[in-house]
Formats: sequence, C-alpha cells, structure tokens
Amino acid sequence: MKNEKRKNKIITRKKLFEDKEKFHKDQAKLPFEEKIRILVKLQEMASSIKGYS
Repeated sequence: MKNEKRKNKIITRKKLFEDKEKFHKDQAKLPFEEKIRILVKLQEMASSIKGYS
C-alpha cells in the first residue's frame, strides 16, 4: 500500500521512512541511562504479555 491513513491524514511511504530514520537517529542520541530505562520498560511489557499466554 503506497499511502497510509492516520487521523484523516495521508502519509506517503517516503514520509513514513523519513520519519522512521529521524526517530532512529533521535534514539541513538539518547544518553545511555535513558536507553537502559527504555530497555527495562520494554522487557517489563514483554514479560506481562508472556504471562497472558
């Protein structure tokens, strides 16, 4: 699918990938401690999902 609708807004594939690239660059600039905090939060989320199966 070339376009994706979100909140009545059409996003082109090009814009989607540009935003993704920007997100990853911003994440790379985070301090190490913040990256670890995010990792722990994701692990907690995964653990809670695992508990439901």
